[in-house]
Amino acid sequence: VYYQPQVKPASGEVLGLEALLRWNQPERGPVSPAEFVPLLEETGLIVEVGDYVLRRACEDAQMWRSRGFPRIRVAVNLSPRQFLVSDLEGRVRRVLEETGLPPAALELELTESAGTLNLDAVVDVLERLAAIGVTTAIDDFGIGHSWLGRLQRLPVRTLKVDRSFVAGMAGSTNDLAIVEAVVALGHALGLNVVAEGVEDEGQLDVVRAIGCDMVQGFYFAPAVPSGQVIHLLAGGFAVRRLAA
Repeated sequence: VYYQPQVKPASGEVLGLEALLRWNQPERGPVSPAEFVPLLEETGLIVEVGDYVLRRACEDAQMWRSRGFPRIRVAVNLSPRQFLVSDLEGRVRRVLEETGLPPAALELELTESAGTLNLDAVVDVLERLAAIGVTTAIDDFGIGHSWLGRLQRLPVRTLKVDRSFVAGMAGSTNDLAIVEAVVALGHALGLNVVAEGVEDEGQLDVVRAIGCDMVQGFYFAPAVPSGQVIHLLAGGFAVRRLAA
C-alpha cells in the first residue's frame, strides 16, 4: 500500500492521503494497477485484498496521528464487489476498533463503476457508515456512469474531479468549464472538491483560482511507501514546492 498526499492549495498543508495498491512482481517488476485490479475484480479476490488495504491504511494513519499529526485522514477505495459482501459496515467498524483510528479519520472512495449498483443498496450502506462517523467521496466524478442524479440521496462529503479534465484544461475550454462546474456544484451542495492529477504549476494555479479545496498529483509527490509519509507530513516535498 502506497500513499499520495492530498494538499490544501492555499497553504501547502497535507490534509490527507489516498491509499493506493501497488504490486512489484518478482519476475516482471512493477505491474500497473490497470492490469491487476480488473483481475482481482474478476476473480473476487478484490474483497480479501480490499480488506487488507483497509486495515493497512488504518494502521498507518493511526501511527502517523500518534507521531504528531492528529489531523491527518486516509482515503481508501471501495470496489463494487465490496459493497456486495455482507455487513460491510461491521467490517469497517471492526478494523477501526482494532486499529484505534477514529472513524472521522477515514474516508471511503466510491469508484466510477459503483454507479452500476442498486442505488437503494448503496445509500443504505453509506448511511450506516456515516452513522459511525466514516465519510465518503465519489472518485472520477464527471465520467462514465452519471452520479449527478444520485448526489441528492448519497451521504457523501467529497467530489474528486477526474484527472482527464484537469489534464485537458490548458487546451480545452470544455474541460476547464467542466472543472469549474464540478467545483461550483460541489460547493453548492456543501461538499469538498479535490482535483486529481495535478502535474504542473499551471494546473495548480487554475484549480487554486477556481477554488478546489484539495489537490493531489505528481506535481507534489507520487504515491510513496508508508515510511516516507512522515517526511511529507513534516514539511517535505509537497509543502516546500507550494511555498516556493
